[in-house]
Amino acid sequence: MNPSRPKEFRATARPSLRQEVSEAIKSYILDNRLKPGDPLPSEAELCAALGASRSSIREAVKALAVLDIVEVRRGHGTYVGRLSLSALVEGLVFRGLLSPQDDFRILSELIEVRELIERGMAERILAALAPGDLDALDALVDEMDALGAAGEDLATCDRAFHERLMEPIGNQLVSQLSQAFWDVYALVAPHLRGGSETDQAGTVADHRALVRAARDRDADAFSRALAGHYAPVRTRLAQARAAQDGPTTGAATAS
Repeated sequence: MNPSRPKEFRATARPSLRQEVSEAIKSYILDNRLKPGDPLPSEAELCAALGASRSSIREAVKALAVLDIVEVRRGHGTYVGRLSLSALVEGLVFRGLLSPQDDFRILSELIEVRELIERGMAERILAALAPGDLDALDALVDEMDALGAAGEDLATCDRAFHERLMEPIGNQLVSQLSQAFWDVYALVAPHLRGGSETDQAGTVADHRALVRAARDRDADAFSRALAGHYAPVRTRLAQARAAQDGPTTGAATAS
């Protein structure tokens, strides 16, 4: 916590007591410029400062913990959380568990966001990749090639490739968005039409092109390879959504 005297809690609008307490705690974190891992006032101090009951404080803290805004360490107190996208990831995965076939649109949007991020950060990614990273990426492509030749699924290796590709830039939010993509993809993929051997060979070729462009520090070639890599899954998703909407569309056309 900052060595200077912390600022007081700000009064907030009052849609509900728990919401009021939650907003006050968030304001306290912002006003005092606290960082992940910094301690928050004790439960008794929060009660006194906010004029709220222990149960209201606990409910608010529990809600903030779900969002990763605070972290409760039993026996030690409450701390500023990692402020990650874990709640988003869990929400997307839960939707996939409820009805994977309804998540074709979500996965399409995640692909779009992921491609925009990777293409937009192409120069930074290429600058961050060390020779050892490139060698590791080449090894993963070789593993994909072997899996494809054996008729095995490439998704796990594909995920490892992209995690290794993005790791050197050290952006946790990008990593969490990528995690959301892969977690949702794992749920939705079984409902897509299976990729052919040609698709798998194309996937391997796309990844080799990515590594080649990275070694050459060629951002344009890297972006083109990314676009080619995402094209097949976009096609499969479009086919799945068309098949899902087909009967309704057909009925509307017939009438």
